[in-house]
Amino acid sequence: MLCFSHTAVGIQQGTELMFSAFEDGGPMWTGAGAREERRAVAFSTPFRDQPLVHLGLSMWDIAGDTNQRVEVGAEGVSAEGFTIVFATWGDTRVARVRVSWLAIGAAGHPDDFDPD
Repeated sequence: MLCFSHTAVGIQQGTELMFSAFEDGGPMWTGAGAREERRAVAFSTPFRDQPLVHLGLSMWDIAGDTNQRVEVGAEGVSAEGFTIVFATWGDTRVARVRVSWLAIGAAGHPDDFDPD
């Protein structure tokens, strides 16, 4: 559980188009086996500490004649940002994916004491 004490709570959100592989015959659409796409996200304002990051598929365009296998996760979460990782495998064919994210964590406040 992420607990907040006396600090302000910051919330940031965004949406990232991970790829669009259909038009140019990219590997997510034409390939097979393990495939992965990564997208770095930088927070507009850093958090005080590592925030909690929640991801969700906000759009996926995937072939219906093959198995539909996908995994999405956040790696390297820090106060400054994180990396979205989208993966598939086997015969899955993915044309496009968009991922929405929400980050919640301790934030700085103008009333915070700064000894420097």
